[in-house]
Amino acid sequence: MATIFSPSAVLSSSTTTTTTTKAPLTPPQLKPHLPTPPSKPPLNLATTLAATALATTILAAAPPSLAGDTSPAAYKLYYGTAASAANYGGYGGNSDKKASAEYTYDVPEGWKEKLVSKIQKGTNGTDSEFYNPKKKTEKEYLTFLLGFPKLAPKEAILNNLALSDVDLQDLIASAESVTTDERKDDKGQVYYVYEIDGVGAHSLISVTCANNKLYAHFVNAPTPEWNRDQDTLRHVHESFKTVG
Repeated sequence: MATIFSPSAVLSSSTTTTTTTKAPLTPPQLKPHLPTPPSKPPLNLATTLAATALATTILAAAPPSLAGDTSPAAYKLYYGTAASAANYGGYGGNSDKKASAEYTYDVPEGWKEKLVSKIQKGTNGTDSEFYNPKKKTEKEYLTFLLGFPKLAPKEAILNNLALSDVDLQDLIASAESVTTDERKDDKGQVYYVYEIDGVGAHSLISVTCANNKLYAHFVNAPTPEWNRDQDTLRHVHESFKTVG
């Protein structure tokens, strides 16, 4: 006798088969995680940082200060020959000042040389002179006298120098203080040092003997210029020395 299948049984069997043979579902692939890019700084902050970096670079690359070059610390060395009036300007002698120099001193950069006439050289022994063009009475100069194998007492030397220098006489007469001292160079040569503090002017003088001559180096300045340029003027004063 034929078997009668129930439709529900067929459906049930078909459904079961379909369910058993269905391929497993593949899990969805996850996308790789990408890092979130940092947010850009606000425009004003970025500008500030760039400006700071640029300023740092400029400051690092800036040339060194030239203040030392323009300050009174710049000098040139002068070579003096202490030539007689007959040999003035090299006539009858060696015109190379460096080769025939008897003394040297520093001159502040920018100062001008005053041409010494034969009359000045013959009367008071002035051999060289420089002055500040901004104030011509701020100056340095050197005089020399023949026939001095050694230094006399300090007071006598200063009085003898004043005899041939009217300005020095007036400065001493009106001075608030006059100090005297002496120093020796690296060769043991003695220099007398005078400092005269007058009412309206200041003077520094160095005197020494060599080559049977007396050399006197003067640094003079009105009081306002002395107060302003004191360090420079003292350097110039201390730079004087004889050669040989």
